[in-house]
Amino acid sequence: MLHRARRSVLIADKNHTARQSAVAAFEAGGYAAAECESVADAVSRLEGYPYDGLVVDVRLADGDGLDVLDVALSRYPHMRALVTAEFGSLHHAVRALKRGAIDFLVKPCSAEQLVSAIGATQPAEQAQPQPPVARRPQPQPRPASMLASGRRIIGESPAIVRLLETLARVAPMQSTVLIKGETGTGKELVARALHETSSRRDRPFVAFNCAAVPEGLAEAELFGHVKGAFTGAVQSREGRFEAADKGTLFIDEVSSMSLSLQSKLLRALQEREIERVGTCTPVKVNTRVIAATNVDLRDMVRAGAFREDLFYRLSVLGVELPPLRMRKSDIPLLATHFVAEVCETNGLAPKSLSQETLQLLMECEWPGNVRHLQNAIEYAVAMSTNPHELEVDALPEDIRQAATGFRGASIVEIPATPDDGIDFAATMTRMERDLILRYLEKTGGNRRQAARLLRLSRTTLIDKLQRLGVDRPAPAAATLESGSGSVVPIRAAS
Repeated sequence: MLHRARRSVLIADKNHTARQSAVAAFEAGGYAAAECESVADAVSRLEGYPYDGLVVDVRLADGDGLDVLDVALSRYPHMRALVTAEFGSLHHAVRALKRGAIDFLVKPCSAEQLVSAIGATQPAEQAQPQPPVARRPQPQPRPASMLASGRRIIGESPAIVRLLETLARVAPMQSTVLIKGETGTGKELVARALHETSSRRDRPFVAFNCAAVPEGLAEAELFGHVKGAFTGAVQSREGRFEAADKGTLFIDEVSSMSLSLQSKLLRALQEREIERVGTCTPVKVNTRVIAATNVDLRDMVRAGAFREDLFYRLSVLGVELPPLRMRKSDIPLLATHFVAEVCETNGLAPKSLSQETLQLLMECEWPGNVRHLQNAIEYAVAMSTNPHELEVDALPEDIRQAATGFRGASIVEIPATPDDGIDFAATMTRMERDLILRYLEKTGGNRRQAARLLRLSRTTLIDKLQRLGVDRPAPAAATLESGSGSVVPIRAAS
């Protein structure tokens, strides 16, 4: 049984004194409290973490606090959100309650009132599932710009926005495309999206997985064969290239292709013609090729395992898919979509995701990426005993154990207590430095993400890094083909 995590709350208020008072009251009440003063900072924090509660003032430093309320409840429908305002007009109250706030308080109000309102009627330890009609509706993925066979590319993170912008530019072209991405990031889905938004959308989309076909049959599968070309060839057969004529051929795991077959693929791309196995008669084809790989083909070229000329022929246009760990703000949208999809496919009543389940899902690193998340959700729906809600206990054991290890591990080792005492200030500085560096290592040097995990503002984290003497990372080079955005790990100053 996984122990329940400490409840968390985000306090968004432009008044520094009010924020500090609220933070102190919530922490005294057992909450982990984070604070911010602007809409931009609040939205950024909500992208990185599903807080249990939100206290937001109507007027923030850079805009309307109700915009923060909308973002929070669209992503995390179970969040208990409270709105405050200096002027107790009915207009503010009606707006807040219509948008899903649990209550509206007029300032001046005590910090204890805020804690009481957030925790009232449904404390985290005693929350009881309610029938679906009593819940806020689950957030639906906002329309994306591309569909593939009815399946939407889901996400609103900056990495996915950049990816969709790149795909919109690449799709109308007739050039070959190389899609790079880890296993489970959705390479075939992206390939289908490129096809279905191109001028070839009414012609066939044909998929060929190099790793799934034995090497001895791969050439015949790709280019076809004539009768009698080899044992078992009892009749002539067209290959995938011909089947995809005037359409798109998707070659997955192209890194698994043998060198001899690579040379034939290169000729087909250069001459736009193929030869069936067993004949020298060329057949003209008008096929757009989209290839995919989960390994770096440049490394294979250097090792002599992949033809350099074929690499450049395939990578005329490059698209890189971000791993799920680099777009964690999309996890609530993806998880909600997969729950709805699994329930509908299996004829089950709709289920929601508990706030604790969302927190756990966002803490996981997901080495298998979106496919890993999808499989975990399908398992959880099958194992769930709660008719209305997916709780943590329904998730696969490896996911629960990973979260338990993350939450229960001692990140900073407490020093010994010698009889002659210690230098408290120096010890705390070392512990603070170690804690920050470990979270920077965890996030690959991404300061914004590390700040979210540490419940600090980005400016506060930068101030601490400067005070602790940590080098500033070199700026990452931006590339057109990169959808994930590279980061340079921070290193400790000597």
